[in-house]
Amino acid sequence: MQAFVKHDGLVAAIDRANVDTDALIPKQFLKSIQRTGFGPNLFDEWRYLDQGQPGEDCSNRPLNQEFVLNQPRYQGTTVLVSRANFGCGSSREHAVWALEDFGIRAVIAPSFAEIFFNNCFKNGVLPILLSESVVDQLINDIAQNEGFRLDIDLPGQHVIVAGGEKFSFEISATHKENLLKGLDDIALTLQDQAVIRDYESKAKERTPWLFADLEN
Repeated sequence: MQAFVKHDGLVAAIDRANVDTDALIPKQFLKSIQRTGFGPNLFDEWRYLDQGQPGEDCSNRPLNQEFVLNQPRYQGTTVLVSRANFGCGSSREHAVWALEDFGIRAVIAPSFAEIFFNNCFKNGVLPILLSESVVDQLINDIAQNEGFRLDIDLPGQHVIVAGGEKFSFEISATHKENLLKGLDDIALTLQDQAVIRDYESKAKERTPWLFADLEN
């Protein structure tokens, strides 16, 4: 998992509440569990004028020119600002895989669906909770200023606007440490390899019959 420490990025607004996981990555793309390759299908039904299919080359599909991420000024977006209850709907982790594969490093909203919120931390995407009034201000600033960027400082827990205005955000100590170190669930487990191997060795001595089939 890619670590997150500080990030300066171009920002786009998805100015609607209740953006659900089916909008983030439609159900037909859930057949794969490879965790990569979902970026071209992020917001598939909003980005394209036809229905996408798994494995399809998206480079020649007709684009919805009205959708924000298709507009020239937002090419290279790495930070999204949206409204309340972002990531609601199903528990599909593919939604975060699609964001990460597209290049989104952080999502700012007044609230998130709980499962989506936790899935973000497991995949190197930082979900930031800011008040509705701050989100209103950011969405207005994005609309009024082409090339609007934010500097996100995870160690200091600040979102910084050009000019120096800072907005503080809260994050649990565990989520913060894991993001700073780039540790997903697998990496966290692998930190205890020595303990796991010691346990397995002792277990084989106590109950060798349990491991007989594994060794044959």
